[in-house]
Amino acid sequence: MPTAYVLINCDLGSEEEIIRELKKMPGTVEVSGVYGVYDIIAKVSSDTMEKLRETITWHVRKIDKVRSTLTMIVIEGQGDKKQ
Repeated sequence: MPTAYVLINCDLGSEEEIIRELKKMPGTVEVSGVYGVYDIIAKVSSDTMEKLRETITWHVRKIDKVRSTLTMIVIEGQGDKKQ
């Protein structure tokens, strides 16, 4: 299942609002506010790579007050289980 981690920069004070929007979005697996260069990290999965790309491009990036994103697509089968 295609999965990506999306790092999000947002307008100051809008973190909770954006987190709520992300949690409503189909395909969102996990969302957390973080300290550092980025404000929020979201784990997003989908049935296909095309649907994953569409979710990030047309839904995550279009949320009001999202300034920028950095998407890291997970390499399937690499490091997914503890040994």
